[in-house]
Amino acid sequence: MPARSRAEIAVIGGSGLYEMEGLENVRETRVSTPFGRPSDAVMLGTLSGKRVAFLSRHGRGHRIIPSMINYRANVYALKSLGVTRILSVSAVGSMKEGIHPGHMVLPDQFIDRTTKRLSTFFDQGLVAHVTFADPICHALADELGAAARSTGATFHVGGTYLCIEGPQFSTKAESLLYRQWGVDIIGMTNATEAKLAREAEICYATLALVTDYDCWHQNEEPVSVEAILSVMHANVAQAKTLLRDAIQRTGGARGCPCATALRQTIVTAPKAITASVKRRYGLFLKPVKTSNGRKQHG
Repeated sequence: MPARSRAEIAVIGGSGLYEMEGLENVRETRVSTPFGRPSDAVMLGTLSGKRVAFLSRHGRGHRIIPSMINYRANVYALKSLGVTRILSVSAVGSMKEGIHPGHMVLPDQFIDRTTKRLSTFFDQGLVAHVTFADPICHALADELGAAARSTGATFHVGGTYLCIEGPQFSTKAESLLYRQWGVDIIGMTNATEAKLAREAEICYATLALVTDYDCWHQNEEPVSVEAILSVMHANVAQAKTLLRDAIQRTGGARGCPCATALRQTIVTAPKAITASVKRRYGLFLKPVKTSNGRKQHG
């Protein structure tokens, strides 16, 4: 694949972030995957001398609700283009008094409350169990944090992102329950992406843009789309600057566990892996050791 058709770093844009400013020599590519169609075409270009891919999570024009996003196709498409790091941008609600609308959060944990979506690639003839205790790549999150400091953003390092199904916002009873769990922010997309990125051996970090206080806050009106959009526009402008700085800092060899996340996780016996399964998972089946110590090749 020619260099212009590849990228090492990807940005997945969520609500309010539908394009990546500053990309040069941009070309649009539509990627076919064994898991269906991605949310949109991938925009490939150069930023600060680095090859970058941009994908709109909800599609341009915001056409796809969180439950209907083809997360598997999105992550597979990026991996097929050579991506090894994903910077994910997401609008979220705050679950804590000290995290104000307009702030940014770099979460390091997830609680997944979704029920309707496919959150693994390994569903047909191949079984793998990746470690997910630390769902965010700390090295990539550190680079996001350094970029946030350099741009003067108000941000919080660490915290738990509660991922709900949506598209409805929480009831007050649910919001108050989640507060008792001690979560920091609430959203509808990133836990699913993080799981798939780990299976794909891609580093993943979230830049969460806080737009509201969900509906738990007694002194604030319940969350509304109108209120979210007004805060989001200011947040997104700062996020674009932050992302450009983070991309400049990112790259090179990876020494994090994300790069070898599939090592010794495939439990399917090599002889049981059929030719059709190998075709479906060829992108993942580089030579690795199975849990019984034997090498397995795609």
